[in-house]
Amino acid sequence: MFGIAPDILFVYALILVAVVLFINKRISFDITSLILLAILIVSGILTPTEGLSGFSNPATVTIACMFILSEGLRRTGALDIVGDYFFKLSKLNYRLTMFIIMIIVGVISAFINNTAAVAIFIPVIISLSKDIGESASKLLMPMSFAAMLGGVCTLIGTSTNLLVDSIATDNDLAGFGMFDFAPVGMIFFVVGFIYLFTIGIKLIPERRKDESLTDTFEMQSYLTDVVLQPNSPFVGTPLKNTELIQDLDLDIVEVFDEDGNSKPDRRTINLEKKDVLRIRGSVKELNKLLNREDVLIKPNKNWDDKDFEIGNGQLVEAVIAPESSFEGKKLKKVDLYQHYGAQVLAIRQKGKIQHDQLQDIRLQSGTSLLLYAKKERVNEIKTAEEFVLATEIKVPDFKKSKIPVAIAIITGVVAFAAFGILPIVASAICGVILMVLTGCLSNEEAYQSINWKVIFLLGGVLPLGVAMQKTGAAQLIVDIVVTQFESLGPTAVLSAFFFLSMMLTNLISNQATAALLGPIAIEASSSINVSADPLLVAVTMAASLSFMSPIGYQTNTMIFGPGQYKFIDFVKVGTPLNILFWIIGTFAIPYFWPF
Repeated sequence: MFGIAPDILFVYALILVAVVLFINKRISFDITSLILLAILIVSGILTPTEGLSGFSNPATVTIACMFILSEGLRRTGALDIVGDYFFKLSKLNYRLTMFIIMIIVGVISAFINNTAAVAIFIPVIISLSKDIGESASKLLMPMSFAAMLGGVCTLIGTSTNLLVDSIATDNDLAGFGMFDFAPVGMIFFVVGFIYLFTIGIKLIPERRKDESLTDTFEMQSYLTDVVLQPNSPFVGTPLKNTELIQDLDLDIVEVFDEDGNSKPDRRTINLEKKDVLRIRGSVKELNKLLNREDVLIKPNKNWDDKDFEIGNGQLVEAVIAPESSFEGKKLKKVDLYQHYGAQVLAIRQKGKIQHDQLQDIRLQSGTSLLLYAKKERVNEIKTAEEFVLATEIKVPDFKKSKIPVAIAIITGVVAFAAFGILPIVASAICGVILMVLTGCLSNEEAYQSINWKVIFLLGGVLPLGVAMQKTGAAQLIVDIVVTQFESLGPTAVLSAFFFLSMMLTNLISNQATAALLGPIAIEASSSINVSADPLLVAVTMAASLSFMSPIGYQTNTMIFGPGQYKFIDFVKVGTPLNILFWIIGTFAIPYFWPF
């Protein structure tokens, strides 16, 4: 067909299927990657050794280690101390606060996982925004953008940089040093600052208001207290067996005795006369209680967060984290009460608040949940990899005595790699061992800190790059690109790769973008007889700078719910910035990385 070898057509078909599945997200991207891997091996395109090479790739191992190193630092409470200091320092005005946020988060993100930094600062910023009288939406987006800008400045700042470095060394190229990306990265950082302080600041909308969580999630019409009457058939029966739970779409949030004292675990108690049941449900379901003679509905009240501090729990806003195992599952399959002692009162998803039929809603990364959680278990929610907490909670069990140790370990990892004493993968592995041996985190915490979805994504998509080179699929794409742009010079080819990477990363993950385009960039450099370095830098920079979409990069996804943004907000603010970086990158990258 069109003179193209069957193997090449087969690989192209796989790439098309992969892109569609990555965009559609019906199948988790890690499972999609494994499906592609299995097909490549079963079809004979790759040998088993070639197919499994993604799991033994230095980038995959290094990225896993960076997850652990970042978690080791977080477990000590070092990032929370920085957050507290920043909170005190920036309580003056909006612009100063925004400046400090971007500097601190940008610097932190250059050396640890930027999602960890953003997770720490989301609740801090929401709390701080109330003190300075500014919408949190005006601060959360600059923070996310700063995390991305900081991440591209060092080799370990983002997984994309590590991945492209590994692709380079696998193809017998020199690879990149710890601070090789810094010159171009710093230009982007400064330009991003100037843009956000002049143009972006005017484009970012004020979405999130200074409201209580009950008002933020519009709970006023969905809560009521009812008193159990002496003639009720439910008196003396377990709460879980009542038709209030079984037959109606209602949740019993809390049970109080007639003196107002909160009762213990709602799943084990027996109901008694004069018990007060705090109920969450739709107006339609609550109205069904009006005609019942065995319950007395208390007069409507103006609900506030403090009303939920009387009992055993408290209200918290939790966001489904990127690559959470809850993503794609219906709420009823998750059972948050069993795992975390928490009930879902409302859900904000795709900019809309939902109160009805919550159990049938499929969770997505970036979805905000209003939780009523047991006070003694809130820390479990904060430390769980499944959530990013948007409510400020102090964790009492930080290992603060280990802060100097954790900082010294990460400094050592960076220094040994920067000065060429050890390869980054060896330096990172040594750092992980020291984190565990020194007690900064336990074995279990280390394993739990690894984002296994990302690891399996890399294990699956890296062999796809191998298949593209082995079959000639990469060379065919290169021939087409070179035909279109070679006459304009290598700068035009670089610009084309930057633009393609920039657009693709807004649709699929940044790691997948780099894994697909990295080998093609190397083939292109060979075809036009120039150094591969500038083309690879263009791919990795553009893949990590996804400002136009809330789903293009993890930090944007994390702030989407708490900031109450709409998709169009990222398009308006991010598109001019991406175009600006495309133009700057086209000329700045060849200056620091000559052809």
